[in-house]
Amino acid sequence: MHAPQRPPIPVETLLLAYRSGIFPMADRRDDAEVFWVEPRERAILPMEGLHVSRSLRKVLRADRFTVTLDRDFEAVIRACAEPRPDHPETWISERIVASYMALHRAGHAHSVECWEEGPDGAALLAGGLYGVSFDRVFCGESMFSRRTDASKVALAWLVALLRQAGFVLLDCQFMTEHLRSMGARELPQREYRRLMDAAHGPPRTSLAAAWRHFAANGAYGAGEGAGAGAAAADAAGAGVPEGAPEGWATGLAESASPGQRIAQFLTQTS
Repeated sequence: MHAPQRPPIPVETLLLAYRSGIFPMADRRDDAEVFWVEPRERAILPMEGLHVSRSLRKVLRADRFTVTLDRDFEAVIRACAEPRPDHPETWISERIVASYMALHRAGHAHSVECWEEGPDGAALLAGGLYGVSFDRVFCGESMFSRRTDASKVALAWLVALLRQAGFVLLDCQFMTEHLRSMGARELPQREYRRLMDAAHGPPRTSLAAAWRHFAANGAYGAGEGAGAGAAAADAAGAGVPEGAPEGWATGLAESASPGQRIAQFLTQTS
């Protein structure tokens, strides 16, 4: 018998928790309760420390996937919660889903999606990730892949978007071998809190505006869930957003495909 569902965690409570260095998890999919986690060791991915292998650069340049921002947040979080051979259970309960959907609608949770074309020409979700943003901090929550390299492509795009938008801290929460292979490192919680405090203040521009810069020729647009960020991107168009520093778009070929732009940008700035 399933436990009765409780209301979603209020947006204000979630943001206060993240700003305090903690986040919620559940014991299993049907758990109505959550517990709050404050890791002793925190995994972060330095903005300039992403390891882009030769094979990943090749995948990016080939535009194997069409990458979008906030196109289908719910599909991404539910895909992250699906059972896996090594993890039949999940910490993403229905209450967690509802809570982060509300956070997404408030403009503080975002998804990056990787799409591929199906046999009938429809777009199929091949992989992606989601996380929470506040100030100049992005806390990655979970990622998934239904196709080889899809989550790596999503992470590469996320790092590029965060750099362009002016974020300074990418929190990965717990270390995995997958994240370690891409340049993540661990640090004590007290050091993480110091970096988080130093990241106080608004980013240079929205993630949606940064996405439009790289994906101006993409097949799919940013989703309506991008909220105020999407409105800012519409106002800025695909060019340089208002207030961006000199050199924001330096060296990116206008004729290049979105994946080529990302690979070039990450190579230039790594």
